[in-house]
Amino acid sequence: MAKVAIVGCGAMGSVYAGLMTDAGHEVHCVTLWEDHVAAIREKGLRVEGVSGDRTVRLASASTRTEGIGVCDLVIIATKAFDVEAAAEACLPLLGPDTVVQTLQNGLGSADRVAPIVGPDRLAIGVVGGFGASRRAPGHVHHNGMEITWFGAYAGLPREKLEASTRIWESAGFRVRHFDDTRQMVWQKLIMNVTFSGSTCLTGLTIGQVMADPHAWRVASGCAKEAVAVAQALGVNLALDDPLGHIRELGGKIPHARPSMLLDHLAGLRGEVDVINGSIPRLGAELGVPTPVNDTVLALIKARESTFSK
Repeated sequence: MAKVAIVGCGAMGSVYAGLMTDAGHEVHCVTLWEDHVAAIREKGLRVEGVSGDRTVRLASASTRTEGIGVCDLVIIATKAFDVEAAAEACLPLLGPDTVVQTLQNGLGSADRVAPIVGPDRLAIGVVGGFGASRRAPGHVHHNGMEITWFGAYAGLPREKLEASTRIWESAGFRVRHFDDTRQMVWQKLIMNVTFSGSTCLTGLTIGQVMADPHAWRVASGCAKEAVAVAQALGVNLALDDPLGHIRELGGKIPHARPSMLLDHLAGLRGEVDVINGSIPRLGAELGVPTPVNDTVLALIKARESTFSK
């Protein structure tokens, strides 16, 4: 049994927490959602979907990391714009052998976490194909669990990387390790770029975007630009047919609504800056035109300007 803290225990983090607890690990949940904490403390955490339907009792649920103590594994599962604050909050959880995994959409989060927790204990994680959502406080649902990938950020020894990912494997996650973390991150990013902005703007599910020629024209345009930027950067995507890869993964979770869409439905800021916004930012540096992502970014930012939260 391992002692695990999940900092940023929203919809995705709660899926991790529920399955790891069910596998016998001591799991501590940290989230700023006070209603989620209260429900978990009162009734337990319910996780249902493709993995089954279970209600588990976590070791603790709180809005703060104080009192948890040193952990074997710390998973930072916050939004990208909250990673630095989360990493600072994790410091009391770290001992000499603690591994930290940072799992965010988009680009750049690990670079912001490493100086805080130390690059030699850090793993970059990429997850996808979950379609996770919060149904109610203390209750989350997920449509799949296709991608659980990890790679060492810098000096994390291979044996520590593998020991930390065995915790995931014991809970039913299929883990793949990458030596080339740029390849790993970009394989997921092109998927996010395709569906996050397009579903956010249309309100459609992933399957509906793929089925609608107008929506797919925008989504695939975002994808093609992301692939062009990756190629200009010298990233080896290791995909003969990137669009085919995207459609294959999307076809496994057709009813899913990406987190950016869910955030907007709740009137909350999403992660467009590190997803679709990363493509024109890099494209401008590399001389790669990115008109579709430019437009998607501008429209989503305009929409977010009306949010009060």
